[in-house]
Amino acid sequence: MSFALPRFRPRLFDALKGYNRARLSKDVGAGLTVGVVALPLAMAFAIASGLKPEAGLFTAIIAGFIVAALGGSRVQIGGPAGAFIVIVYGIVERYGVGNLIIATAMSGVFLFLMGLLRLGTLVRFIPVAVIIGFTNGIAVLVALSQIKDFLGLRIAKMPGDFFGIVSTLWTHLDTFNGWALAVAAASLAVIVLWQHGGGWLKTARVPVIGPILPFGSKLSSVPGSIVVLALAAATVALLGLPVQTIGTRFGGIPAELPKFIVPELNWQSARFLLIPSLTLAILGAIESLLCARVADSMTGDRHDPNQELIAQGIANLVTSFFGGMPATGTIARTVTNIKSGASTPVAGMVHAVSLLLIVLIAAPLAASVPLPTLAAVLIFVAWNMGEWREFARLRNHTLAYRVTLMAVFLLTVVFDLTVAV
Repeated sequence: MSFALPRFRPRLFDALKGYNRARLSKDVGAGLTVGVVALPLAMAFAIASGLKPEAGLFTAIIAGFIVAALGGSRVQIGGPAGAFIVIVYGIVERYGVGNLIIATAMSGVFLFLMGLLRLGTLVRFIPVAVIIGFTNGIAVLVALSQIKDFLGLRIAKMPGDFFGIVSTLWTHLDTFNGWALAVAAASLAVIVLWQHGGGWLKTARVPVIGPILPFGSKLSSVPGSIVVLALAAATVALLGLPVQTIGTRFGGIPAELPKFIVPELNWQSARFLLIPSLTLAILGAIESLLCARVADSMTGDRHDPNQELIAQGIANLVTSFFGGMPATGTIARTVTNIKSGASTPVAGMVHAVSLLLIVLIAAPLAASVPLPTLAAVLIFVAWNMGEWREFARLRNHTLAYRVTLMAVFLLTVVFDLTVAV
C-alpha cells in the first residue's frame, strides 16, 4: 500500500489564469477594505491575549500574506482570531512570551504535518455539537476577559483560569473607573447601532482612493469598529478623559518592520508546551477549514483543505520568528473580503500590504485609542462569535448531542481549552 503526499499547489496559481485589470481592481478594493476592518481587531486580539498590540498587527501582516499566497482557498483571510485569546493568554501567563513563540512555531509544524498527511478532510467529521460547544465557551471567556478594561478596573495582572478571573474581578470592583465605563458603553452602543442601523458614513465613498489607484477602486463602506475607534480616540483626547489608552499602557506602536527573532529552544519548556501547541494546531485547523467552507458556500468555489493546512502551518512557523501570535482563517474578515468583491488570493495579499503601510505611516495615531473602546469591540465580537440560540434549541436534539455540547462548553469555560480539546 503506497502513500501519496498531497500536491503543493496554492490556489493563487490557478486564480491568476486569465487575470485582468478589472479583477485586479476588485481585489485591491476588497483588500483595502479588509485591511481597515482587520486593523482594530488585530490590536484588540493581541492585547486581550496579554501581548503588545503590534504582535497582532505583525501577525495579520505576515500570516495574512502567506495564507493568501500559499493557501487552498481563493478568498480566505488569515490572521489572529478571537478563538485563540484564551489559550494564548494562558500560555503567556504560565510560560511567558518567549515560550509562546515556541508554541506558535510548534503549532505551525503540527499544522504543516496535518496537511502533509492529508488530515484536512477529517476536520469535516468533527461533530457540530463539539464545534458549537467550543465556540460558545470561547466567546464567554473572551467577553469575561474584557470586563477589566470595560470597567476600567485597576488590576495589575489577571489570572488565566475562570474562577481566578471571576474572583479577581469581584474583589476589584471598587476600583472601577466611571469614565472608562462611559467610554466603553458608548463605544459598544455605537458599534451595535452601526451594525444594525447604519449611518451616513456607512455608505460614504472615499474619494481619495480613486486618484491614487489607476483602476479607480473605492472603499464602499466604513467599518463600525474603525468609526468608533476614531470617535473615541478624538473624544478622549479633546476632553482629556482619565482612561487608559494604547499609548499610556504600551507606549504606542513602533512604526517599523517586525524584527527577526530566533527563539531560545528549551527542551524542558518544550515538553510542557506540547499539549498547548497541539491544541493551537487543532483549533487553528478547525477554524481555518470551517472558514474556508463558509467561503465556498458564498462563492460556489471548492477549497483544498490539505493545501490550506500546509499554508496555515507555514504562516504560523514564519510568524513566530517575528514575534507574532498564532493565526488562522478568520470568518468575519473572509466574509467582508467576499462581499467587497474579492475573487482571488490577491485581495488577501493586498490586505496584508495595506496593514503594513498603516503601521509604517499611521502608527502614532494608534497611541490615542482608548482600551475601553477595544474592550467594547471584543465584547461585540464575542457576542457575534457565539451560537447562543443553540442553547434554547437543545431540547429539540438528541441526548447525546445535548450532553456533548454542554460538556465541551463547560469544560472550555470552567477549566480551559486544552482540557476541552
